Amino acid sequence: MTPATSSPAPTGSGAGDDRVVPTVGPVDAPDLHLMTYNVRRRMPQVLTTRHALADRWSTRLPALRLLLEAERPSVLGIQEALPDQSAQLTDALGTDYASVGTGRDRDRGGERVELHVDTTRLRIVRHDALWLSATPGVPGSRSYGNMIPRTAVHVELDDLAAGARLHVVVTHFDHLSARSRLHSAVQLRTYTDALDGPVALMGDFNAVVGSPAHRELTRGRLVDSREVADERLDPGWGSYSNYGPPRVGGRRLDWLLVDADARVGRAGVGGVRPGGVAPSDHDPVHAVVRWPADHGHDGHRPQEA
Repeated sequence: MTPATSSPAPTGSGAGDDRVVPTVGPVDAPDLHLMTYNVRRRMPQVLTTRHALADRWSTRLPALRLLLEAERPSVLGIQEALPDQSAQLTDALGTDYASVGTGRDRDRGGERVELHVDTTRLRIVRHDALWLSATPGVPGSRSYGNMIPRTAVHVELDDLAAGARLHVVVTHFDHLSARSRLHSAVQLRTYTDALDGPVALMGDFNAVVGSPAHRELTRGRLVDSREVADERLDPGWGSYSNYGPPRVGGRRLDWLLVDADARVGRAGVGGVRPGGVAPSDHDPVHAVVRWPADHGHDGHRPQEA
């Protein structure tokens, strides 16, 4: 049976209108709203680029604030935020959220991957960061052909409503090296297979669905939430729109993977444009998920590799 597909209007709200219709918005327990978003790092302005005005952080930040205020995810995974952007995102989400993350460089500075957690629903138990390399505990380390370091951040959470534990991992794979992406996928599949309890893995993987990295990550305990959802939130959009409207058949580089026994009610790419502005060159990916009632208590036995 083919899951139902909904086709929300990409604009979300009209110019000059601060009301934003979210793709998902807040959800009630036992559901969790998971969201991953590459927010596009703030770049020095290059006036000759075709998307120079759309790319300005000063243009995008107000739209991003409106989007986050409307969506209010249970867990938000962010990629590519510089430290000042991270502080602004934290401010936009407000005091109900707690965040964990790291910069990718040796001093833990530079572009960050991070997780923002709604503390009215979830409590952070522990968190750690790893580098996608042969020495994952060494900040700034590289091993697989990527020119810049790549990282992942893991958080273990208590679900205060459901009384269970779960794990969320966020990452950002290399944009140039297919070899790096495959090695990173093997590393994270091994890492997530060893975790007890429900797992979600989200991020910008810089690879399309069906790529070697995607196949590697979905050959164990994890499945692509959009592919198994009861309702798909997009009509086949890619997640990299480059400030244009969402496009059917575009590249879906951002994924949200969950345990195979999770119930995914809704999932897909969000195309909201607050005030007609794209907050990033990527679009967010959402999933509304619940796990079996005993999943977080008895742990998870991953499939054999």
